[in-house]
Amino acid sequence: MGASEELEYLKSLVAQLNDKISALEERAKGAVTRKTPAQQLRTILIGPPGAGKGTQAPRIRDEFCVCHLATGDMLRDQVNKKTPLGVEAKKIMDAGGLVSDEIMVGMIRDQLEHNKECKNGFVLDGFPRTVVQAEKLDSMLAARKEKLDSVVELLIDDQLLISRITGRLIHPASGRTYHKEFHPPKKPMVDDVTGEPLIQRSDDNVETLRKRLASFHSQTGPVVDYYKTKGLWRPIDAAQSPSVVWDNLRKVFTEGK
Repeated sequence: MGASEELEYLKSLVAQLNDKISALEERAKGAVTRKTPAQQLRTILIGPPGAGKGTQAPRIRDEFCVCHLATGDMLRDQVNKKTPLGVEAKKIMDAGGLVSDEIMVGMIRDQLEHNKECKNGFVLDGFPRTVVQAEKLDSMLAARKEKLDSVVELLIDDQLLISRITGRLIHPASGRTYHKEFHPPKKPMVDDVTGEPLIQRSDDNVETLRKRLASFHSQTGPVVDYYKTKGLWRPIDAAQSPSVVWDNLRKVFTEGK
């Protein structure tokens, strides 16, 4: 093979390799942008304070490319941005009243219509708290020709929750957290890094927590029953480690899809 022939052969080889590389890159890019299973996911996460909703909801959001609608945060956001809904809600809250179900459902609808992150679905956290709210949510979704896939309840024994939460210690400046039992600091009540004192949040005391748990159970019991009759309720043991809880959640969301 002459030098020029060899050069032509190598050039064609390079061209073929480049084509192959671009094809593989395109495929990889497709895989990255489509990291969500090509499906919609509309789910509600129910669980008592401290059950791990705050840990799991962002993972669901990232893995399935859906929006995380935490109604408490949404309400604060609307009030801060002084949207019409926010202004109305602020008036009610300033007067010591409870924000109506219509306003709450309106906020969720607003997100579903205008938040691009909601195009593949949502994980709803903190709502519905009553059967009436659950019915209103169903009607709003039905009007959008959408429906829920699942309602996941993170189940954990009250006593275990109380020992989890009341043992929490916080270093206020950095936000570092410890736990008296499960992850104690090297020296009692002192931050490992700075040596500064640790605090216990005032709402982490047993009495407050028992009240919050009692009102949670009395409120959500009927909501859970409502979704059980619709065949949407899925229980998950939240006393396990966060990674095991996550594996179980993923199974719920991908089964039968």
